[in-house]
Amino acid sequence: MTMTAPAITPATLACLKDLERQVLWHACWMIHNANHLRAKGEVKVGGHQASSASLASIMTALYFHVLRPEDRVAVKPHASPVFHGIQYLMGNQTREKLENFRGFGGAQSYPSRTKDIDDVDFSTGSVGLGVAITAFASIVQDYIAAKPWSKTRPGGRMVALVGDAELDEGNIYECLQEGWKHDLRNTWWVIDYNRQSLDGVVREGLWQRIEGIFTAFGWDVKVMKYGVLQEAAFQEPGGDALRGWIDRCPNQLYSALTFQGGSAWRKRLTDEIGAEPGVADLLGARSDEQLSDLMNNLGGHCLETLIRTFESIDHDRPTVFLAYTIKGWGTPLAGHKDNHAGLMTKAQMEAFQNRIGVKEGKEWEIFGAIPAPEPVRRFLATVPFFAEGRRRFKAPALPSSGPVFLEDRELSTQAGFGKILDALAQRDDALSARIVTTAPDVTVSTNLGPWVNRRGLFAREQLADTFRDERVPSAQKWEFGPTGQHIELGIAEMNLFLLLGAAGLSHSLFGERLLPIGTVYDPFVARGLDALNYACYQDARFMIVGTPSGVTLAPEGGAHQSIGSQLIGMSQDGLASFEPAFLDELSVIMGWAFDYMQRDGEAKHDERTWLRDETGGSVYLRLTTRPLEQVAIRREDPVFRQGVIDGAYWLRQPSARTRIVLAYQGCVAPEVLMAAGQLAEAHGDIAVLAVTSADRLNAGWTAAQRARRHGHASAFSHVETLLAAVSRTANLITVTDGHPATLGWLGSVHGHRTVSLGVEHFGQTGTIADLYAHFGIDTHAIMEAAESLMRGDAAMQMRMGAA
Repeated sequence: MTMTAPAITPATLACLKDLERQVLWHACWMIHNANHLRAKGEVKVGGHQASSASLASIMTALYFHVLRPEDRVAVKPHASPVFHGIQYLMGNQTREKLENFRGFGGAQSYPSRTKDIDDVDFSTGSVGLGVAITAFASIVQDYIAAKPWSKTRPGGRMVALVGDAELDEGNIYECLQEGWKHDLRNTWWVIDYNRQSLDGVVREGLWQRIEGIFTAFGWDVKVMKYGVLQEAAFQEPGGDALRGWIDRCPNQLYSALTFQGGSAWRKRLTDEIGAEPGVADLLGARSDEQLSDLMNNLGGHCLETLIRTFESIDHDRPTVFLAYTIKGWGTPLAGHKDNHAGLMTKAQMEAFQNRIGVKEGKEWEIFGAIPAPEPVRRFLATVPFFAEGRRRFKAPALPSSGPVFLEDRELSTQAGFGKILDALAQRDDALSARIVTTAPDVTVSTNLGPWVNRRGLFAREQLADTFRDERVPSAQKWEFGPTGQHIELGIAEMNLFLLLGAAGLSHSLFGERLLPIGTVYDPFVARGLDALNYACYQDARFMIVGTPSGVTLAPEGGAHQSIGSQLIGMSQDGLASFEPAFLDELSVIMGWAFDYMQRDGEAKHDERTWLRDETGGSVYLRLTTRPLEQVAIRREDPVFRQGVIDGAYWLRQPSARTRIVLAYQGCVAPEVLMAAGQLAEAHGDIAVLAVTSADRLNAGWTAAQRARRHGHASAFSHVETLLAAVSRTANLITVTDGHPATLGWLGSVHGHRTVSLGVEHFGQTGTIADLYAHFGIDTHAIMEAAESLMRGDAAMQMRMGAA
C-alpha cells in the first residue's frame, strides 16, 4: 500500500531543513573534491555547484515528502550532485562513487539510467529532452492503463525538474502541443527560475511568457515567488512597499545584490524605498544577515511554501510550477553572473563548511551536517518515495512465433513491412497485443495504414470516425479509443523519438512490456537525432523504420532523399541497423528483432560473431518504396537466415577463380545482379555478397580485432569468415544507395583492393534510373568499375612480367 507522507509538523519541518542542508553540503563537497582535492587530468572537472544549490530545496521537498513510489522524475542535468547526495542519504549510492564523481566509474556528471547505480528514472544531459520525455511517459502510462492485459498499479506523476534556460529548447514546445492533443495528465514540471544561464541573466518578464504559453495549452500554472519570511514581512508596516520593490527589481540587480549581501540590500532598499511609511522600521528590525536571509527567501527555497503548493494540487491536469530561486543559494557563489561553471575556492569552501557546520574529517559522513541525526534517521524510514525500495520493474519477454513470410513475387520492402504488420494485426497473441505504432504524420505513406485499420488509434476516450459515420468512402477506417494500438503524432521527429524512448522503457518504468514501432521518412531521422541518441542512451527498446531511403523517392528531389542515414545507423550505440533488399530477408530480420528488443542479458561477446547480442537493443530498418523482383519467396537455408541476422551472406559464392566480388546493401540488388551476370560472361566467376547490415558486420569486425589484441587469438568475426574465402588478389566493388563509406571499409578486412560506389551529394528530381546513372550506382557504372580494375590488374601483371 502507498504510504502517506508525514504531516508538516515543526519536527517534520526541522528534519527537512536538516536534510536540505545535508544535501546541499554533499552536492557542493563532491564537486569541490573532484576539482580541488582529487587527482585529475589536464582539464577542469566541473560540476555546477551553483546550479545544484538552486534546486536543493525543491528536491528536498519532493524526494523527502511529496513524491510517491509510483512517481518518476527527470532531474535537471546540472543538479546531478544533489540527486546523488539524496540517494547517498538513502543508501542507494556509495561514498566511493561520490568521491569519484565525474571520474571513470564514479557517479555520473548527469543522471544516467545505465551508468549510475542509484535509481535514475530518466537519463538527462542533453537539455530539454529529459523535460519532454516525462510528458510522453505519462501518455504511455495512460496507454498501458487502458489495456485489458495491464496489471492494476497506481498511476504516478511524471515530474521534470527544469532549468529555466532549458525553456529555450524548441523540443519542449513541440511536446506541449502534442500533450494538448493527447489530453495529457499526471505531469508536473518544476521550473528552477533562477533567471541565470551559462552566459548571463535571462530576459525580464520571461515568467509572463511561460505562464501564457502553458496556460494556452491547458496547464495549471503555480507561481512560487515568495517564501514564508517574505510573506510575513509583507504583513508588517512597509511590507507593501517592499513587495512592490521586489516585483519591480530587474533580474540582474536582484542577482547582484544577492551576491553582495545584507549591507548592499540595506543601502539599496533604503535609497529607493526608505522614505515609504514603515520601511525604515522593517529594515531596522533586522541585522544584515537577517535582511539577506529575508531577501533570499524566495518561494523555491522555502520548504513550507514548496510543500504547501505541491500538496495543493487536487487534480490530474498537467501542472507547471514556476519556482523563484537564486543560483548558488546558500553558497558564496550566490547570485554572481559568472557562477554557472564557477567553483568555490578552497578559502570559500572552508568558510562554507564552517557555516554549514561540518567538522573537518567528517565531510563524507552521511549526516555530517546534521547536529542531531537520530530524529532524521527515524524520519527517513517514513519517507514514501523510497518506502518500497528499488522502483524499477521487470517484465517477462513475449514469445515470438517466428518470421512472417510473404508470397509476393515483386514488392518493395516498405510495402512488405506494412504487409507483415498487417499479418501480425490479424493474430490474437500476446506479441501483437503489445505492439504499439507511431509516426510523425506519415502513417499512411510509410505503410502503417493496414495495421491501424485493424488495430485502431489510441485515445483515452472513444472518438468516432466521422467520415465513416457520414458514409464517405475512405481506405482508412480509423477509430480512436482505449483499445487502439497506434499513437498519432504531428510532424515533429523529436516527439517521435521521445515517445519511442518512453514506450521503450515501459517494462522498467511501469512493469508492462511494449514493443514500440515508429516510422519516419528516412532522411528525417536526422531531424530527431538528438532524441534518438537520448532514447538509446537510456537503453530504451524500440524499432524505427526509415523509409523511403536513399534516392529511391526520386521525383521528390533531394529534400526527401537520404545520404548519411546508413552511417547514423552504424555509429549509433544501442541500435542494430539493417537494410534488407528482399522480402524474406525483411521477414527474418523482423522476427529476430522482436526477440532482440526484449533481451537483457550479459554483455558477453558471441564468439561466433563477436557481437554482444545477449544485451539486446533497439533496431533500425532502412527500407525503400522501390519494388524488387524477389530472388526467392522463402529461403529455408539456415545459413542464409543466420547470415541475414549476422549482416551478410553469399548470394553468389566465390571460387578460387573469382577476381571480382560485388558487395551491396539495399535495393541496388538488381543493378548488382545484372552487372554480375554480364561480367561473368567475360571474366568467369563473379561473387556477390549481400550485405543486410553493414552496422553488425563492422561492429563484429572491430570487436574481434579488439579481442585479438587482448589475447583471444582465435577471435574471428562474421565478415572475416566470409571474405576469407576470397583470393587476396581479387578486387572488391561495393555498391549502396547511400554514402559509399558505408561499405568502403570492407577492403580493409583482408586487404582487398576496393572501389566504393554510392551517393555523396544531394539528389534532384527524376526517375530512379536517372539518378542511379547520375550517381554512378547503376549497372553500367558497376561494370565500368569492374573493367577498370581488371585492366589495372592486367597492366600490373605486364609490368611485373617485364621486370
